[in-house]
Amino acid sequence: MNSMVVQTASAAWRAADWQQQVDAAAGLLQRTGVRVLASLLDNGAAFIALDEAALATQTVHVPLPPFFTPAQTQHALRAAGVDLLVASPALSALWPQLTWTHQQLAGEPVSVATIDADPVPMPAGTAKLTFTSGTTGQPKGVCLGGDALRAVANGLVQVLGPLGIERHLSVLPYAVLLENVAGTMAARQQGATVISLPSQAVGLSGSSQFDPAVFDLAIRSYEANSVILLPQMLRAWVAYLAMSGQRASDSLKFVAVGGAAVGATLLAQAHALGIPAYEGYGLSEGASVQTLNLPGASRAGCAGRALPHAQLRVSDDGEIEVRGSLMLGYLGDPTPVPEWWPSGDLGHIDADGFLHIDGRRKHVLITSYGRNVSPEWVETVLTSQPAIAMAVVMGDGQPALSAVIWPSPLARSLPQGGVAQAVAQANAQLPDYARIDRWVVSDLARDMARGLFTANGRPVRDRMLAVHGPCLCSPLADPAPTA
Repeated sequence: MNSMVVQTASAAWRAADWQQQVDAAAGLLQRTGVRVLASLLDNGAAFIALDEAALATQTVHVPLPPFFTPAQTQHALRAAGVDLLVASPALSALWPQLTWTHQQLAGEPVSVATIDADPVPMPAGTAKLTFTSGTTGQPKGVCLGGDALRAVANGLVQVLGPLGIERHLSVLPYAVLLENVAGTMAARQQGATVISLPSQAVGLSGSSQFDPAVFDLAIRSYEANSVILLPQMLRAWVAYLAMSGQRASDSLKFVAVGGAAVGATLLAQAHALGIPAYEGYGLSEGASVQTLNLPGASRAGCAGRALPHAQLRVSDDGEIEVRGSLMLGYLGDPTPVPEWWPSGDLGHIDADGFLHIDGRRKHVLITSYGRNVSPEWVETVLTSQPAIAMAVVMGDGQPALSAVIWPSPLARSLPQGGVAQAVAQANAQLPDYARIDRWVVSDLARDMARGLFTANGRPVRDRMLAVHGPCLCSPLADPAPTA
């Protein structure tokens, strides 16, 4: 393994030197007597040191995405009873009512403020508090214990160990549980170097903008062996490589993709370009990843087999249930966590143990002809077309399905009817009751900004319906872009 454990654009630490950075962060927590810490930081060494210090000192950590609005952040601070906030200097300026002190953590400037807050009841042993959504007004707080977090990381170390991953590049924000636990925590536990760069240095801007050219350059420059991506990021990267006539860096050994259905077509396109992409499945209530496809144990179009820390089963009515690394409970909800957690996802497990996701239980659409359709199924077929980056399908109570479509960068190089042709090709793969009858083309950045997606990039379907539904459910002569 590499001798470096954490690397940034300007510094790198060996194990002994890095422990000093963690100890310094732990000293900050102990001096302030903090109960609940919230961080509002971009990716970097400061976050990692603070996160590891919080776990070591049994301080509850609430990582908050830097792109949260002040109102969203304020909700999380109040709900969790946060009494210490560590933020980047730029973000601390949004909170002038707090008294800030400025210092260095792991060589990076941070601003620290204490908050007068009453304690909030939490399950005993809570180590991390993650919110299930970054855009809804009252997101649920998921209380996770240190044992569950370590179990997920250990499970990943067991199955990924044979790949010899020595350099993991963090891409998703650390406030996203997938990167925080399955990426950084697992890589640190395995002894790999974590390459931690500001979001813009890996192509991310805010919650909605992704530049695959910047991302690809970071992969090559730092010779990364592994990354974690959302499906729409993989889709953009595939389009960029195809259009520029390149193949992925030879340094890559494993690209995990999660957060939503990926689709066999996109995975095949990725593999053809040298991207070792593998789909997985997880949920916040299970402390992140539960299943994963692996080299030599992969099946396109499914979410892989259960990892060592997880057990899965399917209920009589088709709902996936999970146990093994479950949360301690929801914030403010004393209801005991059952031994088997109902995920809300529909699916099945095949004879070889691979999990297949059929959609969200609460999202099933029932057309006016009485046909049940999972929108995720149709969305996966739509986004398998190179011209379509993302799609959200609607049509509950309607005679036919409709969709909001966000074109991919490739669509710009196609004739004007490129999206229409993509919809027609997708429809050819679907039964008549699941075909798209009408659609609108929308702008992804604008829809992200107005709260139509969560921080993970999942659509907030009730909001999507409120914004785009009136156009889709009214008679249209031809599909047209929304205002």
